[in-house]
Amino acid sequence: MPSTYTSSGHEELDILEERRQSGDLSHALRTFSPQPYKEKPPCSASDLSKRTLESQYLQYVFKEIATESSLSMEEVKEDARLLLEEMSQNLQLGFIRLMGYTLSKVFKRLYTNIYVNMEGLNMLQQAIQESPVILMPTHRSYIDFLIISYVLFTYDIPVPVIAAGLPLAGMKLVGEILRRSGAFFIRRSIGSDKLYWAVLSEYVKTIVRTGFAPLEFFVEGLRSRTLKSVPPKLGMMHMVLEPYFKGEVFDITLVPISISYDRVLEESLLAHELLGIPKPKETTKGLFKATKVLQEDYGCMHVNFGQPLSVRELCQGKINRSQYNLTPRDLPKVLSPDVQACVIWLAHLIVRIQEEGSYISPWSLMACVLLQCPTSTLTERGMVWSELKDRTLWLKKLALRFGAHLRWPEQVSDQNVLLSMVALHHSIVAHKGDRVCLVREEVPIRKHRLSAEEEVNRTAVAMLMLASYRNQSLHIFLRPAMLATVIQVTKSTQRDELFTFFCFLKEILSNEFIFVPGKSTQDFEEACFLMKDCGAILFSPEEVTVTEAGQEVVSFLCAFIQPFIRSYQVMLDFLTEHEIKNISEKELHLAVRSFVIKLILSGELQTYEALSSDIQKNILSALRTLGVLTKFRGSKDNEYQVDKAAVKRINDILYGKLPPQLLHRTPYAKL
Repeated sequence: MPSTYTSSGHEELDILEERRQSGDLSHALRTFSPQPYKEKPPCSASDLSKRTLESQYLQYVFKEIATESSLSMEEVKEDARLLLEEMSQNLQLGFIRLMGYTLSKVFKRLYTNIYVNMEGLNMLQQAIQESPVILMPTHRSYIDFLIISYVLFTYDIPVPVIAAGLPLAGMKLVGEILRRSGAFFIRRSIGSDKLYWAVLSEYVKTIVRTGFAPLEFFVEGLRSRTLKSVPPKLGMMHMVLEPYFKGEVFDITLVPISISYDRVLEESLLAHELLGIPKPKETTKGLFKATKVLQEDYGCMHVNFGQPLSVRELCQGKINRSQYNLTPRDLPKVLSPDVQACVIWLAHLIVRIQEEGSYISPWSLMACVLLQCPTSTLTERGMVWSELKDRTLWLKKLALRFGAHLRWPEQVSDQNVLLSMVALHHSIVAHKGDRVCLVREEVPIRKHRLSAEEEVNRTAVAMLMLASYRNQSLHIFLRPAMLATVIQVTKSTQRDELFTFFCFLKEILSNEFIFVPGKSTQDFEEACFLMKDCGAILFSPEEVTVTEAGQEVVSFLCAFIQPFIRSYQVMLDFLTEHEIKNISEKELHLAVRSFVIKLILSGELQTYEALSSDIQKNILSALRTLGVLTKFRGSKDNEYQVDKAAVKRINDILYGKLPPQLLHRTPYAKL
């Protein structure tokens, strides 16, 4: 009987235990008899493609394109057929069995345990029989792409068809195995290709309408290189919801899935990508080279299936579906503002639910503590073990008060839990004597010493890896940390002033963290409640004051979010201080990078995360939203014009140089 694990009141099953006790081949070849969607008509993968191409919607689009171009209808149809051939899946049970056998071998080598919450899985099994189901997992690793299908196959639930990046299709042999295991492939850059958009959207909508299989896609798009949630991409979200909006299906069920790792396979690769080193191309040869990871231990994985959500119930009162009755369903229709707002709201809601369902490992809390130690101490002498242990155990209590799902083995002493985490993450830290030091990549033997910039990059890789694990607990501390920062920056106790600054901070950081639209008041109230609950503040309808006992909590929370605030300040400092009128995005990233390295070498800056390309892109996106950075139309190099006066004002607010009562006068704080 597989073992169970109880954490934060949730019982989970280790699906690997049975695999270790019985044969992988018998598991792969056993009778597979899932209960499909009850209204699903008989349909094969080839039938699905045929229905897609013959749809009235595509016939209409074909005529439009033929009219607009010099192509005949037959030529347009042939182009569409080739596009569909490129993208479509070819789900076959034999290949699912092959994947099941292979993955059993791989997962047993990589992971100690893979825990699955059975309550969520049982609810999914029921939901699949009642309406079309959309599976929406978090995306932190390539493993995310494989684990859901493996779990569903193991428990006799229909395996999904999965939206995947087209480069995977180009992998010899592997691409075809993935296609026959349910993957359909999407180009990463579609642009304004009208025919491609039409074929892809109709293919996706046909899958949903027919209930062919559960459809799985990553609402965040590409993998998160920072291991934190990223703003959702809306294209696929629009496609899967449209059949409901148009009344083609009675309801659609969304299932948020949170996949949590003790250790991520790509930890080093992701850190290098953030520093501008291109990701290796996906190839079969590269996959075989990567088999050395099988010699490493990656700890535990948690797959948490969230409660199925009815789109019909969620959208009640938010949209007017009767607007679709005014035109034939088969005709293209521009989404109304209320529908667009609803899709945006739903996408952000799903990501927040994913965050709330994720599990936090002891290592994530240790990373929070280590990152608040000076980098020079970590790289030279190291942090004292007893201090790291005591601070982590203090943080454990705070995290639990804030509602975190912690994976903390109860039968093992705290000392041994933390020691095992350091051993598991030997690629980042080392326990030497009574201290824990940062581990930097070994340098190949060379004639010349590393330059100062190369040394910075070497340290930055380790620091970004450490930061990525801190980010796994980001959603737990974020809102209280924002409130603590607001209190510290404004030096105010007036609740309305604090709320105004809190909203401004949300606007600036809207691309960095996940905030459900229209929930500013709730976010602020949540932050106040959590900090009051742990004894850090007292608040009334008019005032918020920090208690004497709460100083430690406020200090930790400010330091927790400080790397993000500081990175934004550095970018704003650069835009304010340097003579920049028109600059391309590539030039800007390079210039900011040089600026950050200079600050680090001079000792003025300790925040290595300011080198992260993701943070830099998020800042640019925020400044564009705030209207202080304007992109030139038609610019091939993504050139921008900078409003330096506006940038300076935003920076002054972040630094606390402008009093909070002046915030309502600035047009840049969209409150």
